[in-house]
Amino acid sequence: MRTESDTGHAVRTNGQSQARFEIRPAVAHDSGALAELSNQLGYPSSREQVQRRLVKILADPTHAVFIAETTRLRGNSALAGWVHAYVERTLESDPTVEIGGLVVEESRRGYGVGRLLMNRVERWAQGTGCLTVTVRSNVLRTGAHAFYRHIGYRLVKNQRVFRKSLGPA
Repeated sequence: MRTESDTGHAVRTNGQSQARFEIRPAVAHDSGALAELSNQLGYPSSREQVQRRLVKILADPTHAVFIAETTRLRGNSALAGWVHAYVERTLESDPTVEIGGLVVEESRRGYGVGRLLMNRVERWAQGTGCLTVTVRSNVLRTGAHAFYRHIGYRLVKNQRVFRKSLGPA
């Protein structure tokens, strides 16, 4: 699903720094920067791995990847964060949009980038006809939990995740 870009103005919570961010759909050439940010969150991936995954995701209208980008001096842009969302359909529940991942570059945390990205996902979710957005977060990521509560999400359950490998990665 193609979407328009948005521009947001974010102010660091301590009031000392301001920045402008454009929220736009990801494109294949963003793979290197997406991989770098994934590594910051503790999910190591190469540019090639992310590019292979991203190409498939971008071809699927039930998925969206949005980028927060800021302009540096001399017009160079820098990736400040990304969010991946997809429509989750199950037999027992109405469709929901699920967050596959949300990463904000370490030096840009506290500027409102995460909120801008999540707002964009929420508008995309409404456009798909979904009435809820679900996000799962590792129990150790207490800062992320506080962020999600702060932007209006509520804890609905605790669970365990089980996985079985069926072959090489």
